[in-house]
Amino acid sequence: MAGHPKKRIPHAAQGERRSHLALKALNLVPCPQCRSPKPAHQACPHCGTYRGRQVIQIKQRRAAS
Repeated sequence: MAGHPKKRIPHAAQGERRSHLALKALNLVPCPQCRSPKPAHQACPHCGTYRGRQVIQIKQRRAAS
């Protein structure tokens, strides 16, 4: 047989138990090539470089005219 709670757990106690499950903000570092903020250990979404090499091709935006 499965165990059953003997008392109802208040919502505050539930929140205290899950306090470590909150989302954390990303740690952004400047890209060495273009200086735009990017997540650490990932290719730059603006210039496409990672560790000094071009790893992804970035489409050029057309100028609004």
